Amino acid sequence: MKKHGSTTLILSVALLVLFLVTQIKVSQIFKLLAAIYSTRRDQGTILPISLGPQARANVGPALSGPIICNRSHLSYDICSINGPTLLDPNVSTFYVTGPIDSTPQMEKIQPYPRKWDRFRMSNIKEINLISGPSNPPCIVQHTASALAFSVGGYDGDFFTDFYDEFIPLFITINSVFSTRDYVLVISNAHDWWMWKYADLLQSFTKHPIIYLDDQKTTHCFPSATIGLISLDLMAKNPKNPKPLPNLKTILPFHALLQKTYGQNQNSISTPLKSRPQLVLAGRKGAIGRQIMNQAEVKKVAEEEGFDVIEFEPKYATSMRKAYELMSSSHAMIGIHGAALTHFLFLRPGSVFMQVVPIGTQLLSEVCFGILAREMRLEYMEYKIGVGESSLVEKYEKEDMIIKDPEAFLEKKGWSSETVEPYLKKQNVRFDLVRLRKHLKKAFVKAKAFMEREG
Repeated sequence: MKKHGSTTLILSVALLVLFLVTQIKVSQIFKLLAAIYSTRRDQGTILPISLGPQARANVGPALSGPIICNRSHLSYDICSINGPTLLDPNVSTFYVTGPIDSTPQMEKIQPYPRKWDRFRMSNIKEINLISGPSNPPCIVQHTASALAFSVGGYDGDFFTDFYDEFIPLFITINSVFSTRDYVLVISNAHDWWMWKYADLLQSFTKHPIIYLDDQKTTHCFPSATIGLISLDLMAKNPKNPKPLPNLKTILPFHALLQKTYGQNQNSISTPLKSRPQLVLAGRKGAIGRQIMNQAEVKKVAEEEGFDVIEFEPKYATSMRKAYELMSSSHAMIGIHGAALTHFLFLRPGSVFMQVVPIGTQLLSEVCFGILAREMRLEYMEYKIGVGESSLVEKYEKEDMIIKDPEAFLEKKGWSSETVEPYLKKQNVRFDLVRLRKHLKKAFVKAKAFMEREG
């Protein structure tokens, strides 16, 4: 499996903000059939198709016909079949099986919330929606509706796993299925993904999951929704201060993470801490944005009163272990990158300090700043000075790359000319005197949080 790391993440979000396209290779891993088991499962019953009325999913404008698609959003499409439907996984098609009063319809959808990213979307399985008399026989009948989507985005990128998959899934379930039961139908899933997120998937559904790429048997549902409603982070920028309603889901989503990974923490006796615990997120082995004096940074933080734990997350890092570390800590600091997505595991009220390299101000805000505030964290930014960036060793100080990053980005856009210096070639050597001032402020906040919450 190829490792894309946070460079892929930053570029992808940059392109989201700036409406561009990225190109990154996709790792190919053999599919593995997997199901999440729990009580009261809808495993399906081998019965004839059962026709029955279904409430219309509120996913788009009120149009005529059994298939309704809303394609008005920049990031995602979402379609619904508001009546009995049959899924034939062999041709990735949902057929309308109820009475058809209107002209036959045919729609195609790639159910991944990144439709502006043409290269990435070229690797997302397309799903067909067809109304008409021709369809194969039904083998497995379900009593719950289908919710179909893809997870074939940036393989192994922790940021996009959450921002393009799990958070949109949470939003969609609470928007469309608040009063209805559902079965997850997932395409483009890899074995590592099923294994890593098995516990979280089980928190989303009580039914076995249908992995589309591993299925040969037809399944019938009383209705279906295809696609996910994403966070509209692109709309949240200085030129558009309008609040985003989906942001309000972040605290309930955090509660789901607590339910999934924190259930056993309360029963485990842990010694009381006398000093706030700070997680120092590193990027050893990553391409760019590494801390060049990490040992000194740790020492300064300890001198300011923190107990410091260095955290270097990998693909195989246990979600439960990562959650245990983050949720028991009082503060987190790290350079802008995918690993900072672990801030979602912090307790509201914790301190989160994002280190912002030259040229990444907008990215830092869109990727983490917006949601960190919405999650009620004590959010802080450490914007590095020119002298703290390794770019001064590669470019003259009068070069636009260093002198005016905003103007350089506006002129060049997110291309190899900007990605290379800002995301791949730039490392950070902290000015320890300056950093100490920020850590003093962080310590005061973290200490107060520890005294309130433990």
